[in-house]
Amino acid sequence: MSGSGHHRNGELQARVNRLLDVAEARGVITRDEVDGRIEAFSDRVTARNGAEMVVRAWNSPEYRERLLADAGAAGAELGHLGGGFSSDIRLHAVANSAEVHNVVVCTLCSCYPVAWLGPPPAWYKSEAYRSRVVRDPRGVLAEFGLVLPDATEVRVWDASAEARYLVVPQRPDGAEGLSEAEQRDLVTRDCLIGTAVPTVPSRV
Repeated sequence: MSGSGHHRNGELQARVNRLLDVAEARGVITRDEVDGRIEAFSDRVTARNGAEMVVRAWNSPEYRERLLADAGAAGAELGHLGGGFSSDIRLHAVANSAEVHNVVVCTLCSCYPVAWLGPPPAWYKSEAYRSRVVRDPRGVLAEFGLVLPDATEVRVWDASAEARYLVVPQRPDGAEGLSEAEQRDLVTRDCLIGTAVPTVPSRV
């Protein structure tokens, strides 16, 4: 990170510390309570939420149908209620197939389904990704190491203040014999964005 970046981060941290000092002095909240809430949020808001939804869809055609019809409601079935986000935000699930591969972006800012995928990666918020994945999705995916067959259609979904998207990747060959917990480990955050696909590690 550049020196100016360190300077900005230092200024921001100093402002946060001053606010915490005022909050503690007025009995609003303590630093330990803030740390506890951040830790609880991190435990609750994770890509494992989305992975659990995907794996349930892999193993239950009925759940898959509900997920594709109303992803927010399907997530709520598993206890993933949206992390306190506005009810105006709708979660959509888009499924990959042999013919179609989906990838998610937010071209205007960095709208992202935090409650179901966890904190967004830095590259998702970068201007380079936001602009290039729309113009050249295959090229961008190749930079992530994902080279798709020419016959596969790539669909780019643009998130907004009202809509968030979650990619439902195909279950990889060999995963059907794994437990649901083992299958969840195959579904990474990048799989849920569409810049990767799940793979079953080779067993030596």
